[in-house]
Amino acid sequence: MDGVHEKNGTSSRLLTLLSLLQSRRDWPGATLAERLDVTPRTVRRDIDRLRELGYPVQAFKGPDGGYRLDAGADLPPLLFDDDQAVALAVALQLAAASGAGIGEAAARALTTVRQVMPARLRHRIDAVQVTPVATGAATQVDPEVLVALTAAIRAHEVLRFDYAPAGGSTTPGPAAAPARRADEFVPPRRAEPHHLVTRNGRWYLVAFDLDRADWRTFRCDRMTPRTPTGPRFTPRELPGGDLATFVNGVFRGTTSGADTWPCTGTVELGLPASHVAPFAYDGVVETLAPDRCRLTLGAWSWVGLAAAVARYDTDVLAVSPPALAEAFHTLSGRFAAAALAGTRP
Repeated sequence: MDGVHEKNGTSSRLLTLLSLLQSRRDWPGATLAERLDVTPRTVRRDIDRLRELGYPVQAFKGPDGGYRLDAGADLPPLLFDDDQAVALAVALQLAAASGAGIGEAAARALTTVRQVMPARLRHRIDAVQVTPVATGAATQVDPEVLVALTAAIRAHEVLRFDYAPAGGSTTPGPAAAPARRADEFVPPRRAEPHHLVTRNGRWYLVAFDLDRADWRTFRCDRMTPRTPTGPRFTPRELPGGDLATFVNGVFRGTTSGADTWPCTGTVELGLPASHVAPFAYDGVVETLAPDRCRLTLGAWSWVGLAAAVARYDTDVLAVSPPALAEAFHTLSGRFAAAALAGTRP
């Protein structure tokens, strides 16, 4: 029995070693030994075992010495450990709801990979059943468009593309431009592409718009890349330096790199905090009394913020800053006019 445990331990360690070698080019022998919690001698023996299985692992000289897995070589079928098998199954099943237009291809890929895995891992994959549910905003993007965009990003080449009118876009910002005539010539847009991101079922390109001299996010389902691409460019630093913060900021109405709303205000509501908190999203709710709380919330505009507060359907007992109070006044006038319009024959 001890021999079986030793064999299983060696096999698991070989999978981990192979995974490490595939994750980056060079690995010092001492670092591999530390990551695997074995001696350098054991690492050397495991490297020899991988070579016997056909994996072209080369040793390199240096202060510490180390190993690399040759790039471009013909490798045997990849091996997966348990966690990798689960990750692969989840990722491929979620691809159907990614909006990348690869749902059918992902399903076929999972079937293909499953067939070459050991029975133990096939059972593990079969046990992971995920049903992706796309949101109402999900849109499909041609995979070839995503390939063209990522190629331009990797090559640091200016992207030339046609951009369809906004139509029903839900991206916050100024209203869409009027529809163009069919015979109207529209020059291609030009931008320095930096990142491809997905958010709420849609794909976006984060880029520096050369025609507007500012950062923009472009809906990938509305883009048609042109060939050839433009000249190479030196990538600019993204405002704020953090991609997630920048993208969240864009959807809050700013390209400064700050993940904050342009308008933030505070109100006191005649409701318990427990009634408000589930619907406050990224707002802050504080208890003031059993039937009263303070809500700090942000929005795209002051009137939009006032409207967000109005949906709680309760008395607003205090408001700050004055700009938010003025927005309530504007909103009340609009609501009063709407009420009058609804009573007219």
